[in-house]
Amino acid sequence: MALQALQSSGVAFRKILSHFPEELSLAFAYGSGVYRQAGPNSDQKNAMLDFVFTVDDPVAWHSKNLKKNWSHYSFLKLLGPKVITSVQNNYGAGVYYNPLIMCDGRLIKYGVISTSILIEDLLSWNNLYIAGRLQKPVKIVAMNENATLRSALDKNLKSALTAAFLMLPESFSEEDLFLEIAGLSYSGDFRMVVGEEKTKVLNIVKPNVAHFRELYGSILRDSPQVVYKTQQGRLEIDKSPEGQFTQLMTLPRTLQQQINHIMDPPGKNRDVEETLLQVAYDPDCGSVVRLGLSAIVRPSSIRQSTKGIFTAGMKKSVIYSSLKLHKMWKGWLRKT
Repeated sequence: MALQALQSSGVAFRKILSHFPEELSLAFAYGSGVYRQAGPNSDQKNAMLDFVFTVDDPVAWHSKNLKKNWSHYSFLKLLGPKVITSVQNNYGAGVYYNPLIMCDGRLIKYGVISTSILIEDLLSWNNLYIAGRLQKPVKIVAMNENATLRSALDKNLKSALTAAFLMLPESFSEEDLFLEIAGLSYSGDFRMVVGEEKTKVLNIVKPNVAHFRELYGSILRDSPQVVYKTQQGRLEIDKSPEGQFTQLMTLPRTLQQQINHIMDPPGKNRDVEETLLQVAYDPDCGSVVRLGLSAIVRPSSIRQSTKGIFTAGMKKSVIYSSLKLHKMWKGWLRKT
């Protein structure tokens, strides 16, 4: 499986993990602190380490973590693990972040998400938030034998390829493909206008083409939808209406529904399959898919960022936002 290529973790990551409750179905590290990025994020030594912890029972996990790491939480800790879990599950993108934590000599940020909510996002893309993180190279630090989760992780990668294919021409390079994939979860993200450095997607992909190839190579080689010329680093796909319809029909459910909503005129109430058939014949098929992605990402990114004010606390939110704006400013200065 493609995920096997990801399963490398250093002692430093495992030492950080030892400071938290052990009941994790999945723990991974991501971002510029793990994989080198071009641009202003290229200094890995001082970069914050980003983690996501997936837990089967968030109430039990937060209860234990509050005892071990009380200082990590905002004022919400006073309301107890049930309220923290309710905020985690029911607001934003289903993830609860504690940022700007000093742990084992490193500055870290960690998010906690329910295993069931992550699986739903991986399969359906209802938020494309943590699912989007997992479409890019990450370091798997811990993972249990959850066959449903493993299958969902693999399906998320295949869905990312399919969505990217629909937005690319008939022939393209590996780098073109990886840029599309890396950009899926940023489509419509308001932070790409305010906060995130403008060339973020290019900075992620450029130094990490080999890691993307490791992540997607086996799926590409096994896919009947693509001719993968590994020596030349080029790919060809079927851009016929029939080929595009096949791809559209395998997209995650939420993206199909958003495309249907965009294309279905008032009063028509067509079913999704009928709409997707129309889109398959549309010369602007790729643009419609991109609009559908934006309709998923924009509201979830806004809700998650708003939620961060409460989960991080006002002081940490101001500091964290300032760091993000500083990175954007450095990127702008580099370009000018």
